[in-house]
Amino acid sequence: MDPSLDTWDFSPLISLWIHRFYIYWGFAFGISLWICFQIVIRKQDKTSQEKSLSKATRDLVTNGYISLQEKEVFVSGVKIFYGSQTGTAKGFATILAEAVTCLGLPVAIINLKEYDPDDHLVEEVTSKSVCAFLVATYTDGRPTESAEWFCKWLEEASIDFRFGQTYLKGMRYAVFGLGNSAYASHFNKIGKNVDKWLWMLGAHRVMTRGEGDCNVVKSKHGSIEGDFRAWKTKFISRLRALSKGEKKSCGGNCKKGRCKSSQHGSEEMEPGSPAQDGLHQRDTEEEEPFASTSEEESSIEDHQSLSSVVDVEDLGKIMNHVKKEKREKEQQEEKTSLFRNTVKNEASERRAMITPALREALTKQGYQLIGSHSGVKLCRWTKSMLRGRGGCYKHTFYGIESHRCMETTPSLACANKCVFCWRHHTNPVGTEWRWKMDQPEMILKEAIENHQSMIKQFKGVPGVKEERFEEGMTVKHCALSLVGEPIMYPEINRFLKLLHECKISSFLVTNAQFPVEIKNLKPVTQLYVSVDASTKDSLKKIDRPLFKDFWQRFLDSLKALAAKVIALSVIWLQHLQQRTVYRLTLVKAWNVDELQAYAELVSLGSPDFIEVKGVTYCGESSASSLTMANVPWHEEVVRFVHELVDLIPNYEIACEHEHSNCLLIAHKKFKIDREWWTWINYNRFQELIQEYEDSGGSKTFSAEDYMAKTPHWALFGASERGFDPKDTRYQRKNKSKDISGC
Repeated sequence: MDPSLDTWDFSPLISLWIHRFYIYWGFAFGISLWICFQIVIRKQDKTSQEKSLSKATRDLVTNGYISLQEKEVFVSGVKIFYGSQTGTAKGFATILAEAVTCLGLPVAIINLKEYDPDDHLVEEVTSKSVCAFLVATYTDGRPTESAEWFCKWLEEASIDFRFGQTYLKGMRYAVFGLGNSAYASHFNKIGKNVDKWLWMLGAHRVMTRGEGDCNVVKSKHGSIEGDFRAWKTKFISRLRALSKGEKKSCGGNCKKGRCKSSQHGSEEMEPGSPAQDGLHQRDTEEEEPFASTSEEESSIEDHQSLSSVVDVEDLGKIMNHVKKEKREKEQQEEKTSLFRNTVKNEASERRAMITPALREALTKQGYQLIGSHSGVKLCRWTKSMLRGRGGCYKHTFYGIESHRCMETTPSLACANKCVFCWRHHTNPVGTEWRWKMDQPEMILKEAIENHQSMIKQFKGVPGVKEERFEEGMTVKHCALSLVGEPIMYPEINRFLKLLHECKISSFLVTNAQFPVEIKNLKPVTQLYVSVDASTKDSLKKIDRPLFKDFWQRFLDSLKALAAKVIALSVIWLQHLQQRTVYRLTLVKAWNVDELQAYAELVSLGSPDFIEVKGVTYCGESSASSLTMANVPWHEEVVRFVHELVDLIPNYEIACEHEHSNCLLIAHKKFKIDREWWTWINYNRFQELIQEYEDSGGSKTFSAEDYMAKTPHWALFGASERGFDPKDTRYQRKNKSKDISGC
């Protein structure tokens, strides 16, 4: 054994090992004590911080302001999307933006043509912005060119399972559609579709869809501008409520005086939330997106369920509450029924065609309105001839004295919305007579009185010829072509008879959409049919007719016109021939290349005359896309007429009125011994029509019986080029030529 080992003493280690449990306990107690000490210190620090923060918050409130970081934002801004063809929707977007700006909210105006929904639409789910869509319905219920891609994408996404019914959950939107109720089959179709497609993708409609109506007769507020103003007011009110965190504006129907909309800070219910899912199932049987209202989109008020556990003492209160709700519901249903009956009775009564908004618009244009659906206006050619200047092209072609011609209509309504309408579509439209009807005696009497009143205003005006002023006070001609469709007036035959009794000639123009009325029309001095195009597609594009079967009606009208040339007498076989006219309006790049089709239409209706006139540009209009580029030069009209005459062998060019950019093609039967007889013997016509009326329709006559020789200056190719030598402008023109010749 090593003796060095005896020198080591292991007794202390052995003692520690024996008492090791006491050592462990001491260490554990110390650590526990240290932990408790740290917990107490941290708790004191936290309490101190909370007291400090609470004091700071009280100070902020006392001083009248609160930190912007703590204020919740409910509406971050407004995005206004528009799809416009003529600029109306774009103009409304600008107006709406100005109103939103007044609320202090950021606003952006976005053209749908420049917007990619694939990349950006989903961003609206979390942006907290409100999206307003102003979309117009174009021809045949199609979207405008600028909104075409957006609508196509939205439609496909709404039925694509890859997107689903919650793709736009969280997005808030409102829709205002622009349309025309005259086209009933697709009125506001695009606005309805956009509303439906967004809803199908899970977006939340914040208010009822608005529907603007260009048809002033049926517009709820008198015009599409009025419809938009009403919708805009509701939208701004709703936006103001959303900005405050309100779910819906109070409608005054809150129960027990508890208005949920007044509870600020409440989270707005979005589609897909439990309560909202209970109200709005994504099922067409439960909700119809077309008929939705803002009230329907609000959350359900919380009611205590009878199935829950309640005290017996509270049963009486609950049952009284249920009975009260039942009584209120019955009263509401009774009021609704009464309101519906009232509306039904009002709808059954025919209303006036001229609404206050329409009256204001037409009065500004110089109309003298008569009764509830008629009007008269002083033609500029009437004013011209009163001053000793030339008359209109009808003076050149048919010998009408323009200063003695009254331009009027017994119906301001029309069945077309032609792109070249020089009244800018302020008149109402319709396919049938559905308004109040005034008597023809009253219409004619007031028309003459108003016309004479307007003539009197030219007494003493410099340049007005005294003899022509006196002649102008007696109406000798009536042009039923002012605006609208005169043949729609149910008493048009009585009105024509009254005109002839007053020795006033009748020139009636129809738009070839009422073949039955043309067939039943009594003889007139001259019957016009507007032939604005020769093919179905171009007619639809130019005239924009309301009838779905417009092309067949057009062809039937031309056939009815042909029947007017030869008709069977009531008593024996005789011929009753009236003067008939095709009126062609040439629109460059639209209908000037349809020569062969025009020739076929001429053979169908066999008119006596064909007036070919270049379209007149009447300035910018939200209802028309025409520009000066669509107006043909006179040389182009002459070229068209030459080419057309080559295709219709029984016709030749007869007259020309260069100032109106118009030429007359006449049937060769009016050319006797190489001289044209396109003018009218008006006194002879009055004698013939009187004999016809006295005989009850058995005494017939033909167009050749009251024709008159056309003066040389009115003929095509004459040096005067349609100028009446009595025209003071023509005299000055030739005088200047003589002086220059000296």
